[in-house]
Formats: sequence, C-alpha cells, structure tokens
Amino acid sequence: MNPIAWFPRAAAPSVAPAPASTRLEVCPPSLRMVPGGSWQRLMFWLLAPAPHTAAPAFDGLPSVRTDFAATIADIDSDDAERVRQRIALARSLRELWHLRADVYRLVAIAHSQSEAEARLALLARHFPTRSPRSQLAPL
Repeated sequence: MNPIAWFPRAAAPSVAPAPASTRLEVCPPSLRMVPGGSWQRLMFWLLAPAPHTAAPAFDGLPSVRTDFAATIADIDSDDAERVRQRIALARSLRELWHLRADVYRLVAIAHSQSEAEARLALLARHFPTRSPRSQLAPL
C-alpha cells in the first residue's frame, strides 16, 4: 500500500471565472503629452519617463486644480488643508493623479466610501482611460 494514498485528497476549489468588467481604468497621464503625428507620439513614448521640465506645458492644469480643490472644499480639517496645499503646488497633471488617493481618503472619512467614489469619478475625466485587461490576455 502506498503510504501517501490513505491521505484524503483536498477538493479542488471551484472558482467561477470573474465576469468581464465594463468599467474603465483611469491611468496616470504620460510624463510627455505630445500633440502631433504618430511618429512624435511613438518617439516620446519610447523616451518616457522623462523629467518634468522636458514635458510640454499643460495649459488646463489650473482648471484641474480647481476641480480637485472643489472635491474637498466641504471638508474642514488639518489634513484637508495639507492636501489643498499639495493640490495648489502640483506642477503637473501626473502629480494631481497621485493625489487622488488622498482626496479619496479625506472624502471617505468625512462622508462615506460611496461619496468618495462618486467624487473621484468626476475627477477621472481629466485622466486617460483604457479598457480593463481581458481575463485571457497574459500580463
């Protein structure tokens, strides 16, 4: 008799495949946002990441800062004031993208998680989106 044969086999876990998500992922903006032809975009993509000084200026940054500040305008705390300062000092759209977690945390604590998700969904329009990865596609 095989000594291992008497151990009961663990049942294989039955995992249902995850349903395909229809939500879009919000991605950080490129360090180099380039208008123009596909050749220029390809070259900038190949050269990224680049220093902030090499990226063309984004002229919509003040309106994005205003939207971020409006998202936490009704929250009065020292932490909210620090985030407002970081929003005001942000030099790029990418820096604001990284502040989304702080904004989410402030709103979730002050109001609720669902309110934080709703407010961040409004900010998502400022950032590029992509479809979620297929369950069958390799990473």
